[in-house]
Amino acid sequence: MVPSATTASVPARPAAKAPAAVVESTPDPPVNKMRRRIVWSAVATFLITDFLMFVRFFLPRSILEPSSVFRIGPPSDYALGVDTKWQQQYRIWVTKTSDRLFVIYARCTHLGCTPDWKASENKFKCPCHGSGYDSEGINFEGPAPRPMDRAKVTIDAEGQVVVDTGKLFEWPKGEVGHFNDPDAYIPL
Repeated sequence: MVPSATTASVPARPAAKAPAAVVESTPDPPVNKMRRRIVWSAVATFLITDFLMFVRFFLPRSILEPSSVFRIGPPSDYALGVDTKWQQQYRIWVTKTSDRLFVIYARCTHLGCTPDWKASENKFKCPCHGSGYDSEGINFEGPAPRPMDRAKVTIDAEGQVVVDTGKLFEWPKGEVGHFNDPDAYIPL
């Protein structure tokens, strides 16, 4: 028999399989997100700190110190002798004699300690090693090699005494002193 076009053979379909049983497995445990946050926070903190240190490297380092030039009032505010009013604030003593006013920088020339003014003994006494200075800052006892330094003093336009501790006048041992230089004192 001749196959006809209508009776063409069609390949047979496989029979549908029965649905297989679904195997359910236990879900993965939830990820501990708190631990990840802690680690990433530590990494971020480290990187931010490094960046801030990097930026700080390029900023200037400046030490803010008080000005070495300041006013201490008119000469008439000071009586004869040593005035200790400015010792704590500016580390100076104002000394007035009958013919001049000058400022002694309160630093022992032995090791740089701050001497005390002993009014009853009329002398400066260094508490560290016992150096003694008279009321004008001239050493007379102890290991101090030379007199205490004097600061530059001038009178401004308002009649105020202006002190500059950035410019000190010395009297080196065995040499001519600079205590009679023009800005080392104010003549009265």
